Amino acid sequence: MEANLADIFELAVDTFPDREYLVTEHGRRTYREMDRRANRLAHFLADNGIGPGDHVGIYAYNCLEWVETLWAVFKLRAVWVNVNYRYVAGELRHIFSNADLDALVYARRFGPRVAEVTDVLGDVGLIRIEDGSGIEDPVTPTADYEAALAAGSDARGFPARSGDDHYILYTGGTTGLPKGVVWRHEDVFYALGGGLNPMTNVRYSSPAELVQEAAEQGPVTFFPLAPLMHGASQWGVMGQAFKGNRVVLLDHFDATDIWRMVERERVNVLFITGDAMARPLIEALDVPGADHDTSSLVAVTSTAALFSQSVKDQFFDRFPTIVVTDSIGSSEGGAQGVSYASAGQRMSGGPTVTSLTGTLVIDEHFRPVPPGSGVIGMVARTGHIPLCYYNDPVKSAATFPVVDGVRYAIPGDYARVEADGTVTMLGRGSVSINSGGEKIFPEEVETALKSHLGVWDATVIGVPDERWGERVAAIVQLRPGHAATLPELQDHLRGHLAGYKLPRQLHLVEEIVRSPSGKPDYTWAKKVATTGPATEVSAPALKD
Repeated sequence: MEANLADIFELAVDTFPDREYLVTEHGRRTYREMDRRANRLAHFLADNGIGPGDHVGIYAYNCLEWVETLWAVFKLRAVWVNVNYRYVAGELRHIFSNADLDALVYARRFGPRVAEVTDVLGDVGLIRIEDGSGIEDPVTPTADYEAALAAGSDARGFPARSGDDHYILYTGGTTGLPKGVVWRHEDVFYALGGGLNPMTNVRYSSPAELVQEAAEQGPVTFFPLAPLMHGASQWGVMGQAFKGNRVVLLDHFDATDIWRMVERERVNVLFITGDAMARPLIEALDVPGADHDTSSLVAVTSTAALFSQSVKDQFFDRFPTIVVTDSIGSSEGGAQGVSYASAGQRMSGGPTVTSLTGTLVIDEHFRPVPPGSGVIGMVARTGHIPLCYYNDPVKSAATFPVVDGVRYAIPGDYARVEADGTVTMLGRGSVSINSGGEKIFPEEVETALKSHLGVWDATVIGVPDERWGERVAAIVQLRPGHAATLPELQDHLRGHLAGYKLPRQLHLVEEIVRSPSGKPDYTWAKKVATTGPATEVSAPALKD
């Protein structure tokens, strides 16, 4: 069979029809139930003009309907577009215009925002999910969601599909406007969807081999915590479906509610995005009166955001035998590397991972960086990579260049190759700091800051400096009852970082602003560091 995502899902449905697939606070679906409801929605969409290549937006919190819409759209060879629910009118206008929507499935609670941008929606078909919010919706939808399903057949009966069908993942836009990364189904299956086994680094010969291997094992319960608008949770929902596993979703992040779901649903694997989720989760277990049965939990895996050593150590203190995984990847590059941490293991700087097939670190001449050389290079991927950014040929040419006949995906991450061939990730180049010609990666400094007992969360950014071009500014959220000064933090960091990497400007804030998936909001951080009053400032000294 071809590596088409809808075809693989239907194969999984036929293999595991009565297994429970999806669990939320508001309902459950077996594989068979999910398939039949997705078929109904797909037939309704087809009857209303949606077909191959058409774009359908999904604008809602995590819910059963989000996932049903996902599969329904793929069944038609159409393309769904993930909409960030935090966007305001200007951002919605951008994504709706850029994505060329043909239909939009939205939750009632977001009706007022949809009403603000009807000028760019035109004759786009609107399907409203009743989410229990009771919010007055000024929009008159084409149909209500359940009525749409009632009007469609639950049989399949769709035309043949292809591995060349498209999947678009809109990035979060933490450093600029969101961009739609266009993948072929076959490429994204082998880059993100489980077609490459991360344990063995071996490619499955076909999707059927992956499904058959899963059929010989029992189901595992996964709990992806990020919003479905984020790629990590999309692939938690899709990739685990191909293996017949069970997926739990919540429509909000609340540490106590998450542990209750872990206990109630006997969750085996928590899927998080770095410290922004990990820290409140692990510390919620120390709150007086917290008495959750977490005995089912065997693994925590993190991707897309910093998972610092200090927080990993907190997990190991609570769960000594747990497996902690750092998965490194991006919307543009797919899964690029993975590491498996154990209690007592330490990392220096960024996470050190084993590269997955197709991933390499290159210099500015596109030559592989020699192991152990200390050279900082760009993380790149070849083989199964995206086609382009949607409606952006200029950025596409820069991110997906062709050199000597080889197409690369270069998301903008930098890394160093160690003597043993492992790769130490340093961070995104677009937010790196250039101080006197020295390149400083914010994630490395953030990791070190979070190892200080008084620091709850931190974001690091570069700010203008007359002498050195830029200096390091730290925006820090302290733990309740703790205090810290810039000299104290600098003294702590000297045991972790070279002197030129130390923060020279400190801003204490009540709360670090992040995206719902846990990624730093560098636009917010830059504003705080350049327009807000600094708690303390010291002069940069690159050689101290």
